[in-house]
Amino acid sequence: MHKWFGGGKEEKTETLPVEAMYSEAKQALDKEDFDKAQTYYQRLTSRFPFGAYSEQAQIELAYSQYKQGKREDASSTIDRFIRTYPTHKNIDYAYYLKAVINFEQRNAIFARITRLDMSSRDLGAPTKSFNDFNEVVRRFPTSPYAVDSAKRMVYLRNMLARYELNVGLYYLRRGAYVAAANRGKYLIETYPQSEYQGDALALMATSYNAVGQKVLADDARRVLQANQPDHPYLVGKWPRKKGLFRQLNPFSGEFK
Repeated sequence: MHKWFGGGKEEKTETLPVEAMYSEAKQALDKEDFDKAQTYYQRLTSRFPFGAYSEQAQIELAYSQYKQGKREDASSTIDRFIRTYPTHKNIDYAYYLKAVINFEQRNAIFARITRLDMSSRDLGAPTKSFNDFNEVVRRFPTSPYAVDSAKRMVYLRNMLARYELNVGLYYLRRGAYVAAANRGKYLIETYPQSEYQGDALALMATSYNAVGQKVLADDARRVLQANQPDHPYLVGKWPRKKGLFRQLNPFSGEFK
């Protein structure tokens, strides 16, 4: 039993009219009492399954669950809302909230990836997160949430590209030069304009040189010289000794 229950307060969720229930829930949400907010929102949607209050309560219920770390529950709640109310006036926020929930749920995967065998990781989860934000940008290009979604897509693109680079370096260290070169080429083609285009070209040049493909190596070096003339590879200081994976997340702050 929640400590804020008692003295008849639990009974309030059974007797309050819908407007008062929503007001109680919203006040709790504003005070960051997410547990109480969740309880009121859940009971509101159960007692009053139709109407504007119930619709908005479902969005705010998902947010309450997300803030409590109940990301699977939050995802289920917001997915159900999107299916039920596809033309709701706040549907852009619903898609954005879904994307943020999935982003934070899956972002920790990269921390595990960097400590494990780089040749056998599945990128399905972070790729799904990227697609979630792309859906916001595609469906609601003028929404205020599109700007942040685009920024998060850039961040995810760089992380996915960084993963591919590390796989390429994994192959390079083990003498699998063709696989390393192919991974560099894949990075450039799949994640254009990422932060790791220069490293991908350096990986290709190094790998092609190792298998005697001088023309291909020179082509990769020429493109690198034209686009990133200060790259460490061009002065014999690549690959770097330090790890390529900086564990910085510009979106680790509070989401509201």
